[in-house]
Amino acid sequence: MKKFSVLLVWMVSLAIWAQPILAEQQPTLRWVGCGISKKAYLVALAKAYEKKTGVVIDVQGGGATRGIREVATMSADIGGSCRRRIFSAEEERGITQVPVAWDALVVITHKNNPVKDISMDNLRKVYLGEISNWRQLGGNDAPIELFARKGKISGVGRTARKLLFGNYKQEFSATRIFASSGPLEKEVVANLNALAISGISSARKRDVKILKLDGKSPSYENVKAGNYLLYRPLYLVYNENSPHAEVIKDFIRYADTEEGRNVIRSNGTVPYLEALNLMKNKLQESRLAHKDSGMH
Repeated sequence: MKKFSVLLVWMVSLAIWAQPILAEQQPTLRWVGCGISKKAYLVALAKAYEKKTGVVIDVQGGGATRGIREVATMSADIGGSCRRRIFSAEEERGITQVPVAWDALVVITHKNNPVKDISMDNLRKVYLGEISNWRQLGGNDAPIELFARKGKISGVGRTARKLLFGNYKQEFSATRIFASSGPLEKEVVANLNALAISGISSARKRDVKILKLDGKSPSYENVKAGNYLLYRPLYLVYNENSPHAEVIKDFIRYADTEEGRNVIRSNGTVPYLEALNLMKNKLQESRLAHKDSGMH
């Protein structure tokens, strides 16, 4: 009986000591970043990883810039970004970006707009204000209401400037400016004459029309093969100095496992490792995307 009591006390003590160790091994990680990454794969991937490991990932939003800069200051554990960090920006130093998926930028308008296709050349002219009426694109005689993201460093805005013009500082002739992609997309749903660029991963979940670009749709197959010109990597961001760095890196490695890629693929998003030809062709595709812009 005495031996049993000693054993019982020992087991209770072990359980008490094991609890903080277990909690330390399985921290709740805070993710912030672009809404497009969030919808493209992150929510589903975080749930699958939690089911596999018990590690909870608190998924928030806030945009690509927030995803990079809060990881740099370690106020967030993991970031999601749809653009490369700005190397000249002090606020974005000290982080590591790992590409995990591919996303397409798409041109969206109201579902009842009769226009179905737009050329790269005409898209540039719209953003420069040289085309301002839908009739010039084969549509109604109505003004084009061009919507764009605020500033020049959002994931969508920065990538669009690079791929369309080869110029990160390019000014857009926008009718309205939005702080994030969600409100922009919602307004396109409501406005017959709206035109905007957004990420396919979020845009396809809205009741909008996605225009073909030079006759090519941004289908999974076209993006994977590189036949659709406006594409970009989606990154996970981490800080080597984070106290949870090893757990974070394990989550990022999980994204590249067969199981992780299945989760990404099931969301209609192309896993990064399954389209490495896009990275090889990226410079060439970027040049094709703005070959007539005069900026090489």
